[in-house]
Amino acid sequence: MAILTPRGDAAVQPSQVDSGSLVRRRNTTRDGGRRIGSHVLLLILVIYFITPLWWLAVAATKDTAGLFSGTGGPLWFDQNFNLWNNIAGLFEHQGGIYWRWLGNSFFYAFTGGIGATILAVLAGYGFAKYRFRGRNAFFSLLLGAVMVPMTALVIPTFVLLSNFGLVNTIWAVILPSLLSPFGVYLMRVYTQDAIPDELLDAARVDGAGELRTFFQVALPLLRPAIVTVLLLSVVGTWNNFFLPLAVLSDPNLLPVTVGLNNWQALSNAGAGGEQVWNLIVTGAFVSVLPLIIAFLSLQKYWQGGLSLGALK
Repeated sequence: MAILTPRGDAAVQPSQVDSGSLVRRRNTTRDGGRRIGSHVLLLILVIYFITPLWWLAVAATKDTAGLFSGTGGPLWFDQNFNLWNNIAGLFEHQGGIYWRWLGNSFFYAFTGGIGATILAVLAGYGFAKYRFRGRNAFFSLLLGAVMVPMTALVIPTFVLLSNFGLVNTIWAVILPSLLSPFGVYLMRVYTQDAIPDELLDAARVDGAGELRTFFQVALPLLRPAIVTVLLLSVVGTWNNFFLPLAVLSDPNLLPVTVGLNNWQALSNAGAGGEQVWNLIVTGAFVSVLPLIIAFLSLQKYWQGGLSLGALK
């Protein structure tokens, strides 16, 4: 039975007020629990991904003895801070060949990354904004190539390069790095959402040709995706290990990944080999610094490139 107010209006029953507050309280508690759970999960993931990098930074400050029997344990610093001595020894060992390996990695990464980005931009724009016979079939073939791991193509690539006499040359690393199926896919998805067809039609009506429309209208709008593809291509080529290992034998042509692997093989030889574990760890730490700087400096571009292409 409703309770009447002095004006004759029906008042809200106390049971209705209690039930509404209880529902809101339960929803708030449930949302708070989900928020805490998501934060805990993110914290666990952050720790999981940061721990190897932290170990690498700590290990680079130790000598060989400290790596295996240090006083601070594997995840903390040793009593002897040996970082500067490790860096000096790294750039002097074997006549400073690490400098050569680092320069090779920069050359392969930026040459292959820039070339792969140019091809991905042109191909992605063509798939997104032009209609031609076989477009869907070619794009389906491209998506199939995304699913194929690059390591599965190393042996066929080696045979192909060997037939053309390109093994043990810089082209054996650069030419395969120019192909980026995922970059083409990302550019097509991004171009479809970032560049309206009406904008291109308006440029054509104003008398702009296809090249002028692409360079002056479309290309500035594709900047986040271009930086994203460039960064992913550079990182992929920089971290490439199996392909240079298979196609290069000249020590002066090796990238830093394969060069450090050769030092590791010598250190694993035991008493007959040279123990340079401190130089290997320091070299690995130095080699990841350019990638960290690139990701941090281009963060706003590649985050936008990865997110906007996924939104409709």
